[in-house]
Amino acid sequence: MKIAISSAGGSIHAEVEPRFGRAPYYVVVDSETMKFDLVFNPNTLDEHGVGPQTASLIAETGAQVLLTGQVGPNAARALSTAGIQVVTGISGKVKDVVDAYLKK
Repeated sequence: MKIAISSAGGSIHAEVEPRFGRAPYYVVVDSETMKFDLVFNPNTLDEHGVGPQTASLIAETGAQVLLTGQVGPNAARALSTAGIQVVTGISGKVKDVVDAYLKK
């Protein structure tokens, strides 16, 4: 399974970015191998429509789960339509939140 995490920095050791659509990076982790890819978010400076645009970006990664702080209603609809499970209220280091999610 692929898990996407909104990240404030370009590393698995970075802090989770609380704002989904404006996160500068997403770390996409393969839960079976724990290998990860880093995805840059080109939408951070756009004024409108950031959430749905970023949801499309996440869907293109093949992620099935998104871990983040908060998601707006338009982004939530787009993520749901893409079949991505959204878990909000997440904070801490990217690696730690992935480990905690997988232990559930």
